[in-house]
Amino acid sequence: MSGDFQRPRPAARPAAAPSRRSRSLVITAGVLVAMFMLLSAFASFWTERLWFASVGYSGVFSTLLWTRIGLFLVFGGVMAATVAVTIALAYRFRPVLWPAMPGMADDGLDRYRQVIAPRVGWMVAGISILMGLFAGASASGQWRSYSLWRNSQPFGTNDPYFEKDAGFYVFELPWWHYLTDYVMALAVIGLMATLLVNYLFGGIRLSARPGDRLSSAAAVQLSVLLAVFVIAKAVDYWLDRYDLVVSSGSIFTGMGYTDDKAVLPAKEILAGIAIVCALLFLANIWRRTWLLPSLGVALFALSAIVLGLIVPGVVQGVQVNPNVPDREGPYIKANIDATRQAYQLDTIERADVSGEAISGGGRLSSLDGMTDSVPLVDPKVVSEIFEQQQQVRAFYSVRDVLDVDRYEIDGRDRAVVLGVRELDQSGLAEGDQNWSNLHTVYTHGNGVIAAYANQRPKDNSSQSRSGVEWAEGQEADESDLTELTPDGYETRVYFGELSPSYSIVGQPEGGDPVELDLPKGDSAEESEEMTYDGTGGVEIGSLPEQLLYAVKFGEPNLLLSGRVHENSRILYDRNPRTMVEKVAPWLTVDSDPYPAVIDGRIQWILDGYTVTDRYPLSQRESLETMTEDSLQDNNGFQTLPTDEINYLRNSVKATVDAYDGTVTLYAWDDTDPILKAWDGVFPGVIKSRDEIPESLKPHLRYPEDMFKAQRYQYQRYHETDAQDWFKGSTRLEVPKDPQAVDRLQPPYRLFTDVGEGETWSLTSVYVPREKDNLAAYMAVNSDATDEENYGKISVLELPNERTDGPRLIANALSNDEEVRAELVSFTTNGDSKPVFGNLLTLPVQDSFMYVQPLYTKRAGESSYPILRFVLVSYNGNVGIGTTLRDAIADSLGASPDDAEAQEPSPETGEEPAEEPTEEPSEGATEEPTEAPELPEGTQARIRELLERADAAFDEAEEAQRNGNTVKWARLTEEARRLIEEAIEISGR
Repeated sequence: MSGDFQRPRPAARPAAAPSRRSRSLVITAGVLVAMFMLLSAFASFWTERLWFASVGYSGVFSTLLWTRIGLFLVFGGVMAATVAVTIALAYRFRPVLWPAMPGMADDGLDRYRQVIAPRVGWMVAGISILMGLFAGASASGQWRSYSLWRNSQPFGTNDPYFEKDAGFYVFELPWWHYLTDYVMALAVIGLMATLLVNYLFGGIRLSARPGDRLSSAAAVQLSVLLAVFVIAKAVDYWLDRYDLVVSSGSIFTGMGYTDDKAVLPAKEILAGIAIVCALLFLANIWRRTWLLPSLGVALFALSAIVLGLIVPGVVQGVQVNPNVPDREGPYIKANIDATRQAYQLDTIERADVSGEAISGGGRLSSLDGMTDSVPLVDPKVVSEIFEQQQQVRAFYSVRDVLDVDRYEIDGRDRAVVLGVRELDQSGLAEGDQNWSNLHTVYTHGNGVIAAYANQRPKDNSSQSRSGVEWAEGQEADESDLTELTPDGYETRVYFGELSPSYSIVGQPEGGDPVELDLPKGDSAEESEEMTYDGTGGVEIGSLPEQLLYAVKFGEPNLLLSGRVHENSRILYDRNPRTMVEKVAPWLTVDSDPYPAVIDGRIQWILDGYTVTDRYPLSQRESLETMTEDSLQDNNGFQTLPTDEINYLRNSVKATVDAYDGTVTLYAWDDTDPILKAWDGVFPGVIKSRDEIPESLKPHLRYPEDMFKAQRYQYQRYHETDAQDWFKGSTRLEVPKDPQAVDRLQPPYRLFTDVGEGETWSLTSVYVPREKDNLAAYMAVNSDATDEENYGKISVLELPNERTDGPRLIANALSNDEEVRAELVSFTTNGDSKPVFGNLLTLPVQDSFMYVQPLYTKRAGESSYPILRFVLVSYNGNVGIGTTLRDAIADSLGASPDDAEAQEPSPETGEEPAEEPTEEPSEGATEEPTEAPELPEGTQARIRELLERADAAFDEAEEAQRNGNTVKWARLTEEARRLIEEAIEISGR
């Protein structure tokens, strides 16, 4: 029996429940992650607010914030309420059902009803809030459309089809489209919620008999929501009619023949059918039959296919394609007129030139006078010279392409090529790139570097090694710009294009300065330490602010380092273009901020554009495409979501102080309706044009990106006849850059004369499409002090006869035997190579001259280009010389020293006499004077020069009385040059 005894087995233990400790750790980790995310979001928000306050634009931040919050709450709230009401109504009027209800087939949804029914309140709240968040986020992104709608302005021009002011399309139509789309979204989301709830709770029974599949309450709800949707669709069709004048077609932007004759009537008919369908859905509330609404929807769908797709296709294929010029002619003409107005091409002045060179006597003198201000320093090539000769430390740098500006020096307007000596932390040794150095020691750049654009060194000084003459540099004697201000200028650059992501500045009480600075003087002198004492940046003396910025930048040293103290300030977001884009988020900012020394400060000057893609009938094009050239790598335009525009105005001039970061916006084109609208949105942000300082005006210039957009559109829209425009036989194009054949030639900024006197201009040329001969020359007056003529664009058009364009000229210059012979001494050993600079095209009366600087560069990393020669092509002849005058003389086959004495007067045409015509007087000295021995023609030439000088002095005095100092200086310099020329001819 004992053998039968078995010990009882212990009962199996239940599976161990998850430990409370693990669960707590998971919850704690989730809470910490959520808190960190909230802290990061708050840090980003609050530090952004502090940045706007530091630059004095808190109002912009507040306006943006409250506008977006308001849109979020209103549209999100309406969406949430709509979803909540539709779900609640569907649940409230659900049929009374219970499991295994007699006469009802089991639909398998009972278990879901049992789970959801007790929690229906939470379900309604959760779904409503979620949909409201999505709708609110979408609406807050529409702050631009809403703001412009609230502050819409008239343009004063109506389209020829609907007779609507352009302001309706630019300011109002986008917002009405959004509201219509929003109502349709409300109806669709409400419809989906109604269908789902009714299906779950028996309002919709797919397995029931056909007449019992929908409950009465469900039928009413669905009918109302479908009616709302179809009514919104009818409104959408009606608004789509207006889109026809701003939509892009295959040939041009705007209304076309098919749009006018087929698409427009179709949209009107479809809008009417949609209204009928809506009425049928509403009638279904009482009739409770889906037959008529179903027929209406079928008719609507069929009409949309026939009228919206088939009919326009037939009209396009049968009536338009075989006769495009005739059918589309009036519509093309409307597009031409609108495009020329939108890009201000309708004010361009055109003139014909013969292309014939100056002939007869005095050619060298005439050409010398017309070209003495031509810039020979290439802003792209000489950046290497700036780096090698003026960057005395590896952690300073200048941009690859420098800027061109003008300064009045010694009473004369001088073009200079300049750049800012900015901080380049990549130049630090790798071992020195620690947090303290990068963010507290190396904090700023120092000074401006400038070279005269049209002057070469006259002696064998150190400047002659590079072939350029410095107007401002590191040495003590390179200070022409410094001397323009009695006390010099503030050289430290804390806000620039190459500034670090952030810097900590400020000195603790009793502490020593730590920021590295570069004193002017001997380039071998050691750097010194200083402390920023400006007002820029955000104070971070308190622990909460340090914590927020430590989170923002992900840097614990902002909390732990002793370099951050009670007097610290943090500088960030300090690229001038970024700063202007932030304080004026409605502006499109020019891709090239440029520096100027004004009133003792370095100011970054920027051009701001107001743009739209909704100007009726105007040609739409990508702004990036229109502004692309050989100097434009990545413009990074912040414009519209599509980057396409069809209207452009230079409405704002902005400045950013390089030392304290002060941002100032001035209204420039104060007649622009878009600018007026934004001024209503952000009142007080833009200063009036009258407040622009007089010292700033000479440095304001016509913006390059706007000029490039205009020259792009002018390629086709110089033609105002619709038939000729369509044929394209006269289409122009900007030539390829001879030094970068895959990119377009950039515009050049220089003093030029297109028939109304020498002006500070921005210039470009055209060639016929796919050809290399010169077709036209474009120049725009860029002198902002000349308010009457600033922005005036002139185009000189050549006859159809062959005139070589830039690429042909560049080929002739590089292959000329004399040029190649001059280069032999520099390239024989193979350690140097020629570097051809920018090829400038200059109008010379009825012809054109090409000028190109020629540099040589030795092999090696530390070498830089040296300006050796100037090349000239004039009237088919190539000339080379160490100066422009020498090169011009060489192209004419004359000597630059005595050519004038051997040439007849350009006005009298008299040949120089071989013998003196006058005998010496009795009172003559032992050495006869030179005047009686001069040929008669030369005496006439001297008299003519002196008379012209006298006339120039008279005009200069008149200009001085009128307060035009720039014109006075120019005329005085011209008179002085004429007198010197007369003295030179006389031999005295």
